Amino acid sequence: MKKNPLLLLIGVLLFVAWACEKDNSSTTGKTVLTVRLTDGPGDYQQVNVDIRDVRLKMADDTSQWLSLATNAGIYNLLDFQNGADTIIATGPAPANVLKEVRLVLGPENSVMVDSILYDLETPSAEQSGLKIKIDKNLGLVLDSLTLDFDAEKSILKTGNGKFILKPVIKVVD
Repeated sequence: MKKNPLLLLIGVLLFVAWACEKDNSSTTGKTVLTVRLTDGPGDYQQVNVDIRDVRLKMADDTSQWLSLATNAGIYNLLDFQNGADTIIATGPAPANVLKEVRLVLGPENSVMVDSILYDLETPSAEQSGLKIKIDKNLGLVLDSLTLDFDAEKSILKTGNGKFILKPVIKVVD
């Protein structure tokens, strides 16, 4: 039986096309998102934020939060001024509309004023997190977010001498 080289070539090309399509399907629809942290100048000596987790909420899934691999730790926001930033989380995320980012904080938040370190109260941030509305499409264009934490506007001093964190965060992409 004689084999037709043209049919053999077509068969090989179809197999290669099928294999490539099958291989790409496992990675299609995902992007690797990097979340950075920066700050504008503030009138404090230190503003320490205890970041424990960075979570994402996508448009197509209203009930689930996706946790990124988070570089958990205490960050002095004032270390990231004048163009400096740091990566706080990275990981795979669906190439879809990112609705919200949530920073879950730990209990070690503080502010230094006149060389005295004060506890920084973070109402609900240790349970539900600091919520940042995004509404941006992740994918080929957007794969990195920088959270510009405005320490100066985010800290309120109460009448009884306590300090409260009411975050003012701008998203830079």
